Amino acid sequence: MKSQELRQNLKESIDRLSPERLLVAADFLAYLAERESNEATKELLKIPGFVEAFNKAQKDVAAGKVTTVEQLKRKY
Repeated sequence: MKSQELRQNLKESIDRLSPERLLVAADFLAYLAERESNEATKELLKIPGFVEAFNKAQKDVAAGKVTTVEQLKRKY
């Protein structure tokens, strides 16, 4: 089943749920999304030097040391 078709089937199923079951489904989907996010974070943290590079990037952004998309477009 293709992703688009699966999404449509899920939407139709959601529309048939009672308010109580809809709340359960929302909680479960939030749990799945959080778990996926946590797994992605763990993957990033495994990359050597990632935390240091991320912290430096945050400091650079806060200090205004950024290159805008427009500047990149003109450069390349």
